[in-house]
Amino acid sequence: MTKQLELKDEKIWKLLLKFSIPAIIGMMVNALYNVVDRMYIGRLGALAMTGIGLNLPFMTILMAFGMLVGIGSGAIISIRLGQNKKEEAEKILGNAVTLIFIIISIVVVLSYIFKTDLLYLFGASSETIGYADDYISIILAGALFQGLGFGINNIIRAEGNPKIAMYTMLIGAIINIVLDPIFIFTFNMGIKGAALATIISQFVSMVWVFKHFLSEKSNLKLKINNLKLDMSIIKNIFAIGMAPFFMQIAASLVTIISNNALKTHGGDMAIGAMTVINAIAIFFLMPIFGINQGSQPIIGFNYGAGEYKRVKSALKLAVAAGTAVATLGFILTQFYTVGLIKIFNDDLELIKFTTTGMKIFLAMLPLVGFQIVSSNYFQAVGKAPKSMFLSLLRQVIVLIPMLIILPKYLGLTGVWLAGPISDFTASIVTAVFLYNEMKHLNDSHENKIKSANSMEIPSI
Repeated sequence: MTKQLELKDEKIWKLLLKFSIPAIIGMMVNALYNVVDRMYIGRLGALAMTGIGLNLPFMTILMAFGMLVGIGSGAIISIRLGQNKKEEAEKILGNAVTLIFIIISIVVVLSYIFKTDLLYLFGASSETIGYADDYISIILAGALFQGLGFGINNIIRAEGNPKIAMYTMLIGAIINIVLDPIFIFTFNMGIKGAALATIISQFVSMVWVFKHFLSEKSNLKLKINNLKLDMSIIKNIFAIGMAPFFMQIAASLVTIISNNALKTHGGDMAIGAMTVINAIAIFFLMPIFGINQGSQPIIGFNYGAGEYKRVKSALKLAVAAGTAVATLGFILTQFYTVGLIKIFNDDLELIKFTTTGMKIFLAMLPLVGFQIVSSNYFQAVGKAPKSMFLSLLRQVIVLIPMLIILPKYLGLTGVWLAGPISDFTASIVTAVFLYNEMKHLNDSHENKIKSANSMEIPSI
């Protein structure tokens, strides 16, 4: 059975398992890398942990541009393959490579020019600027590796090769985990060693991705003539990729506002606490992102093929799986809080800040799985404006005003409360959008059946 026939005819639960499990494994290994990375850095001191937190806006912005092109092109490629338009899909692949190269190169140059000023804007102090600068200077040197490796890996999954996409993430994460202690402690490079391990692993992942598209295993081929940019393709990529892009940019903006509020009401230690909370939260969010990545080609292909019943089945299963993972994360973060924090650092002051913050900030975690998966549905079917709005709702439209208003009256507690208020509000609005979308999908399915029946030749 070819990949295209499989997406059209295989049972949905089997497809979701086949596509999601490799993505989840890859995401979990990446999450493990984040945990291990911060665990080692935490041994350098609580302020080193804060230094990493100060660089999150940089890291998020770089990821945003990779997602802009990678997810945007991946979603379109899934739909084109569903429409049996392979040549168009290959042209999109070539344009995606060129776009990422140009965009990331520009971002890196600008980041180097304004690096120090930006770090202070992100919440750095005289005690933490050294850690933050040492780390980001090396990360930026390898940013192109990350952008190309991560961005184009989305297309490997979109063309129907989830296992190979998983190997990309496994290879990078394992290399990173192995090199971290060697560079940080054996070579005594400290936080610079963590950054160097990261860019080496990203380089290897990038090489693996390009090797795939130049091999016989790929359904799509990377061709030189397709590297020339086509404005109509760029517009389509940006139209769909803007939703995850703005979500990541919003996450960067949230981190900046959050870091400054944390610094004002809790000092450098509060920023370190949020860094730990984010590292733990991402460990539970990564499987949900994996479910998203697994469901996207299934939903996109069947939507393009007009198989609306299969689209609904894939969505329902993905929502159920995402909610289950988020609920497990809620239970662990609420009832095993201190044990999770001690993985990173046993500084008593840091534990105190983080314990309070985690219990409040992640209070609505069970709803997050539904919200993320449902937002991804609109992206998978090419409805970029709705996907963008729902993605930004949780990270910008509600969260940023809460981060600005609540701390003025509640201090540090206000920063922690902004998270659950945003999660709850966004989930309610997403539920309304999804309800209306399902009604529309039901109507489309019924019209398809009526049209098919009207074309049947009556028996004599």
